[in-house]
Amino acid sequence: MRISVSSDMDEPVARLLLAELERRGHQVVPYGALRPGDDPQWAVCSGAAAREVAAGTADQAVVCCWTGTGASIAANKVPGVRAALCTDAPTADGARRWNDANVLALSLRLTSEPLLKEILDAWFTAEASQDAEDLRNVAHIERLDR
Repeated sequence: MRISVSSDMDEPVARLLLAELERRGHQVVPYGALRPGDDPQWAVCSGAAAREVAAGTADQAVVCCWTGTGASIAANKVPGVRAALCTDAPTADGARRWNDANVLALSLRLTSEPLLKEILDAWFTAEASQDAEDLRNVAHIERLDR
């Protein structure tokens, strides 16, 4: 899977994220502080990573900033993106399952190494629900982009 990853700071958890995704066999495209010469502002790099998902050049994205909030807000401004700020594995599972989230937002401040692995396990294991109500909600979100 091709995953675009952005971070506004070159923090250990951001580097660990890149390494962990690559260890899991994903092709990673870095943005922001993770890519020399790139603009590290959270709004800029999160938007760039999210646009890859919207364009279909990345299957998913992971966007990071200190709290994860700004990165998720910026990513969600890109039509076709459903970014979810996840601080634990059950939230990541639900975001993928019920919301068909295609962008994971993480807090650089709150995410430890063990927690990161748990969140990624949940994110990549969960599949989008085929329940009619969940599908209607996701379709409604897509109409809000227009």
